[in-house]
Amino acid sequence: MADEEVLTGGGVNHVVRVGDTVRRPAGAWTPAVHALLGHLEARGFDGAPRCHGIDAEGREILDFVPGDVPSYPLPEWALTDEALVAVGALLRGYHDATVGFPIHGDFSWYLPPVAPAEVICHGDAATYNCVFREGLPVAFIDFDTAHPGPRVWDVSYAAYRFVSLSDSRHEGVGSWPVEEQARRLRVFADAYGLGDTDRRALVSTARARLDHLIRLMYDQAAAGNEAFASHIARGDDHFYRTDMAHLARHEATFRSALTA
Repeated sequence: MADEEVLTGGGVNHVVRVGDTVRRPAGAWTPAVHALLGHLEARGFDGAPRCHGIDAEGREILDFVPGDVPSYPLPEWALTDEALVAVGALLRGYHDATVGFPIHGDFSWYLPPVAPAEVICHGDAATYNCVFREGLPVAFIDFDTAHPGPRVWDVSYAAYRFVSLSDSRHEGVGSWPVEEQARRLRVFADAYGLGDTDRRALVSTARARLDHLIRLMYDQAAAGNEAFASHIARGDDHFYRTDMAHLARHEATFRSALTA
C-alpha cells in the first residue's frame, strides 16, 4: 500500500488519501452510496467523486477531488455571493441528476428516508463537505448520509450552512445581521431555483433538520459512537438549539425575503 495521508474534516470517520484516491470506512449504506455515485457518473454530473469499489482492508475507494475544503472559522472566499450562487446551482444540479435513481428495498441508508422522496438528499451538504477551487464550490464529498427525501430537506440544511443562518453570538461561522442573512438566503434560493411551496417551508424545515441532527447525535453517542459523544461534550447540541431559536425568532423576516 502506498503512503497514507490522514485527511482531517468532520471528525466522524478516519479518512486517508492514497495517491489520487481516498479510502473511507465502509458500512451497510455503502452499496447504496456507490450505486448513487455510479448513477451520477452515468448522468454526467461531475460535482461528486467517482467510486472504485472496496480495498483489501474493507475500505471504500473514491476519487480524491483536488481543491480546498473550508473549515471553521470560514474564510472570506467561502462567504461571497458568488460562492452562494455557485453552490445553489451545484446543489440543484446534484438533485436533478438523482431524479430517476432506482430506489429498492435492498438498499440500506445511514439516515432513514424522508417522505416525499423527490430526490436523493446529500444529507450533509455543508461547507466542510464541499470542495472549492479559486473561491467557488465545484463538488460535494462525503455521501455517507445520502438518503431519499424532499428537496427542501436538503436545501434547508445547505442554506443553514452556506448562508450561515446562525445566531450572531456564534463566532467563526460567518454570522451576519439578520437582514443580511435574509438577503443571502434569497440569493441562495434564487440560485437553486427553489419553488414557492418550498420557500414557504424552508425555515421551519431548517429547524426540523437541526432537531433531527441533535437526536442523531444523542442516538449515536448512546450507541457508543465516541465521535458524536465528543460533539455533545463540546456543546454542539447547545449550539444547534441556539440556532433553532434564532430561526424561529426571525422566521417572518426570512420568509418575507424568500417570497417577496
